[in-house]
Amino acid sequence: MKITREVKTGILAVSAILLFIFGYNFLNGKNLLDSERTYYVVYDDVEGLIPSSPVTINGLIVGKVKAIDFLNKKGSLIVTFNVNSDFAFSKSSFAQIHGTGLIGGKSLSITPVYDQTQTAKSGDTLPGKVEEGLLDIVTDRFTPLQEKLEIAIINANTLLNSINKTLSTDTQRDIQSALKDLSVTMRTFKGASSKLDNLLGNNQEKLDKTFTNLDEMSTNLNKFSNGLSTIDVAKLGSDLKNILANFDNISADIKNGKGTMGKLLKDEKLYDNLESTSKQLELLLQDLRLNPKRYVHISVFGKNNKPYEKPSDSLQ
Repeated sequence: MKITREVKTGILAVSAILLFIFGYNFLNGKNLLDSERTYYVVYDDVEGLIPSSPVTINGLIVGKVKAIDFLNKKGSLIVTFNVNSDFAFSKSSFAQIHGTGLIGGKSLSITPVYDQTQTAKSGDTLPGKVEEGLLDIVTDRFTPLQEKLEIAIINANTLLNSINKTLSTDTQRDIQSALKDLSVTMRTFKGASSKLDNLLGNNQEKLDKTFTNLDEMSTNLNKFSNGLSTIDVAKLGSDLKNILANFDNISADIKNGKGTMGKLLKDEKLYDNLESTSKQLELLLQDLRLNPKRYVHISVFGKNNKPYEKPSDSLQ
């Protein structure tokens, strides 16, 4: 059977209409091939929620907001949304409006309550909640701080007025003079800072070498530290303890008069004898210096030695 041009045109037109309807609904969040459930929720204020906003369950997007309309003359709003998932939840589950970010829009999230005896069906109305936004929280927290800040500013203003009334003309002139001196000081400091910048710029190479040397020094110190870490501290401490114990024993022996050092320190007779011997040796050396003929007799030609004559400066 031959299909006429009019039939082909009609089929093409119907197909185009169906494709347009399907595409329009798809762009609006509807899929005509999927089964979806429609629910309602009533709010006094939707907080900026708009149609096509996402609907989530535990963070997963399961649908979109279809429409928002006035419910009555009091201004209550009814939100119609669909859920494409087969996930089951009870009629007592909350549909909560919450913000998606600091500058983002609003979305609708379902807080599921698992009660199989009252499973929510398409067309049911869920209880609604509105989550406090971040800006609302900041505003609530900032309001007391703002009040305190205003009080502080008023007190500061009162204090400044009191100071202005208290300060005399001479004091105000002194303050102005001090401020001028401070300005001169700041200019001087600025000049010194510029000179310091120039100095650093002219000595950049030397500074780089200095930092390189410091880096090498740090590396050597690190190696030295690693070497110290390999020392047996326990054995070193034990040896040091034994040495100190030996020193204690030697000190005790010296204190008790044992050994040569102890006798030197404790035996008074030995000290007196040493002192007497040192004195006699000193006298002997002095006499040898003053009277060498008494101890040395030199005869070159075999003459008899002259008898010893006692010098006048001889020691007795």
